[in-house]
Amino acid sequence: MGLLIYGARVSEFEIEDRTLAHLQFVVATKLRRGEQFMLTWNHGMERGSGRSSIWISPYVPVHFKYHGNRPPKLNRAWLELMMDGANSPAGLHPIPEAAAGGPE
Repeated sequence: MGLLIYGARVSEFEIEDRTLAHLQFVVATKLRRGEQFMLTWNHGMERGSGRSSIWISPYVPVHFKYHGNRPPKLNRAWLELMMDGANSPAGLHPIPEAAAGGPE
């Protein structure tokens, strides 16, 4: 299980490594362009359900920390769906890879 560490206050959010790698690509692309956006995700039942949202901005440091040491091969279709979401008014919502025709 990987972590997305956001901001100076060091907030950590557990995200599976494969999903985190795809989020990193989308976040890095948006930040490289100087774009800000909302990132929202749902908590599973194992975490009491609910959801969280954070504002991603080029002015706030972000750190991606992985549990594993091998970077996964990225799924282009999954990246495109996530990027479409990040470019929408609703912001980025991590979706299952299966929604992009990839493995579950």
